[in-house]
Amino acid sequence: MTSSDKGALWGGRFEGSMDPTMVPLNLSLDVDRRMWRHDIRGSIAWARELGRAGVIPPSDAETLVHGLERVERRIEAQGIPVDAPDEDIHALIERLLGEEVGPVARRLHTGRSRNDQVATDLRLWGMDAIAAVSSDVADVQRALFGLAERGMDVLMPGYTHLQQGQPIRAAHWAMAHFWPLERDRARLDLVLDSAGVLPLGSGAVAGCPFPMDRRALATALGFHSISENSLDAISDRDWVVELLTAAVLIGLHLSRLAEDLVLFSSKEFSFVHLSDGFSTGSSLMPQKRNPDVAELTRGRTGRLVGSLMSVITLLKALPTGYNRDLQEDKSAVFQALDSLHLVLPAVAGAVRTAEFRPDRIHDALAGELLATDLADYLVRRGVPFRDAHEAVGQLVRRAEERGCALEDLSDAEFRRASDAFQPDVRDVFDMEASVEARDLPGGTSRRAVEEQLEVARAALRRTDEGA
Repeated sequence: MTSSDKGALWGGRFEGSMDPTMVPLNLSLDVDRRMWRHDIRGSIAWARELGRAGVIPPSDAETLVHGLERVERRIEAQGIPVDAPDEDIHALIERLLGEEVGPVARRLHTGRSRNDQVATDLRLWGMDAIAAVSSDVADVQRALFGLAERGMDVLMPGYTHLQQGQPIRAAHWAMAHFWPLERDRARLDLVLDSAGVLPLGSGAVAGCPFPMDRRALATALGFHSISENSLDAISDRDWVVELLTAAVLIGLHLSRLAEDLVLFSSKEFSFVHLSDGFSTGSSLMPQKRNPDVAELTRGRTGRLVGSLMSVITLLKALPTGYNRDLQEDKSAVFQALDSLHLVLPAVAGAVRTAEFRPDRIHDALAGELLATDLADYLVRRGVPFRDAHEAVGQLVRRAEERGCALEDLSDAEFRRASDAFQPDVRDVFDMEASVEARDLPGGTSRRAVEEQLEVARAALRRTDEGA
């Protein structure tokens, strides 16, 4: 056998060596090496249960446990060599265990298949990764919350179709990016629940023939339940799709925030100033100040979408049971979570150090933002809304034709549009009054936004208490 075949967990069936062109295709250690802690955790629990069930002598079980603990310390101290000959992390751990405890290491795999082993390792890794991503998302939320507090007294245009619509508080804009991330964290909690089902004990396809206590294994490893069907358990990657879907939605929400930051930090808007720590310059144009943190974040979303599509395509036509195609699932999920771990802290830092530019925002507030308030003025005087909408539309067109602001039209021009307009219509042209009029929960009044912040503060408090 070739060096790559030595120590293989399946070698007894074969007489010849693996073809050299097959060797690199077969190897997965470069990808699954990051699951080494989780493989050891699962193996320690399995070894203990083998001893408890009387499948192997209790003394051998203790030897395996102590040996695995030494392997863990060894990898912590020395790492995994880049030229390790093993085909995957499971083979490497078992080889190192053999070096620590000798032939008794060959008892560890009793009743266990790599099929249920890798499914368990990946779920253990996933549960840790989900908790870490959720924590990173919460950091972005805290930064947005702080930005909202700084923007409570700043009134800015609210946009639809990227056209000015109505005035809002800058705090309201910041919090519009907070709540999608709160949904993302709730979604991650659901994925965590999906991942928390133990497949260990399912064997290769038909289950385990020894009297192992799978529920005790689940408790020991932090799973909330066990899989109900061995055939389903070894091939179930639904939770991976759910995790990648959650990752894509996080990416989409960050990308929309990034797009706003690109626009609002531009010379044309200058609503927001991004700190030097999250901006770059140009190699040619000395004046340039580029919002690279936002652009790179926006770009990374494509990778997340690609990872999801990769796994969905992978799973779409697999026959029942484990298939080696599933080796490719780890690359996709690792790449996606790596991208989030890069992007989320950078976005949190950029938002935390960002500042509103009240002077520039104030200059952008045009009287046309209060066109809806004019229509509401007429509605309060008994004019049907459709008629009010038409009347104000005529006024807007007239102001455009004259090249003046809406509020600069004469009283006579207001009266021509609707005889319901009175001299007090001038009171409508007050941005603060406009936002204060939207006082329902979820609106833009100070009371409504402060109430929104209190709900958000409580959500973050629950997160901190649960950490």
